[in-house]
Amino acid sequence: MSLGPTTGREFVLTLSCPDRSGLVHAVTGFLVRHSGNIQESQQFDDRLKDRFFMRVHFDVTDPAMTLEDLKSGFAPVAEAYRISWQLYEASTPTRTLIMVSKFGHCLNDLLFRCRTGALNIEVPAIVSNHRDFEPLAESYGIPFHHVPVTRETKPDAEARLLELVDELDIDLVVLARYMQILSNDLCKQLEGRAINIHHSFLPSFKGARPYVQAHERGVKLVGATAHYVTPDLDEGPIIEQDVVRVSHSQGPDSLVALGRDVEAQVLARAVEWHSQSRIMVNDNRTVVFR
Repeated sequence: MSLGPTTGREFVLTLSCPDRSGLVHAVTGFLVRHSGNIQESQQFDDRLKDRFFMRVHFDVTDPAMTLEDLKSGFAPVAEAYRISWQLYEASTPTRTLIMVSKFGHCLNDLLFRCRTGALNIEVPAIVSNHRDFEPLAESYGIPFHHVPVTRETKPDAEARLLELVDELDIDLVVLARYMQILSNDLCKQLEGRAINIHHSFLPSFKGARPYVQAHERGVKLVGATAHYVTPDLDEGPIIEQDVVRVSHSQGPDSLVALGRDVEAQVLARAVEWHSQSRIMVNDNRTVVFR
């Protein structure tokens, strides 16, 4: 008695290219030739920029098929259609380095989600310019690297960060309320693989006490933004945003608590989508296949 099709290892293919006819047919033809079975397929045609984006999650029924076989097989298709592409095994966790300063809500949330399997990431290191969360890192068995930053030591601190990124084969750097501005050179070296989170009061309420400023102005929404890091401070391609309503009866402390909750949730979604190859940068915007 047949029990249905036998599935093999799962892969994710993402691609972008100039829009033209036959693209989807070319991709599906490649999958057919390599025993691929589509589990999920999403696409977007940006007609303003004449650019096509696609994400395909598939498995292969041929047990002998390898990731390198698939990459070799897709290369001629990519060349013919001028495709920029990436191909991964879906089960491979994203090696993620988390940076934090003195606010630990996002760090704590990410570590908990990682431990419970809600995020397909592994965290080889936590980097901080303070020692406040060294005990938290130890409780998860994650190496903690204290890298102090001053105006004089900033170049050395960033060099140490890049050493860790290379030594630990890091795929993604997450600024989980890391309160230091990265240099333009570091931003460029981490382009497309560094995510930041911040409150969405910018540019109206800057400085160390934005929630107090917001309360004094009687805001009705508290929000957060997760985006890729670029040399333009807090202006990188936006990945995810969310808001929560507040009222006149809520004081600054309440706004801070609500803000921390929404920051943690927004950052977790951004990290999840990045780890699943659901985000594609489209100039200064993103395409997010949710």
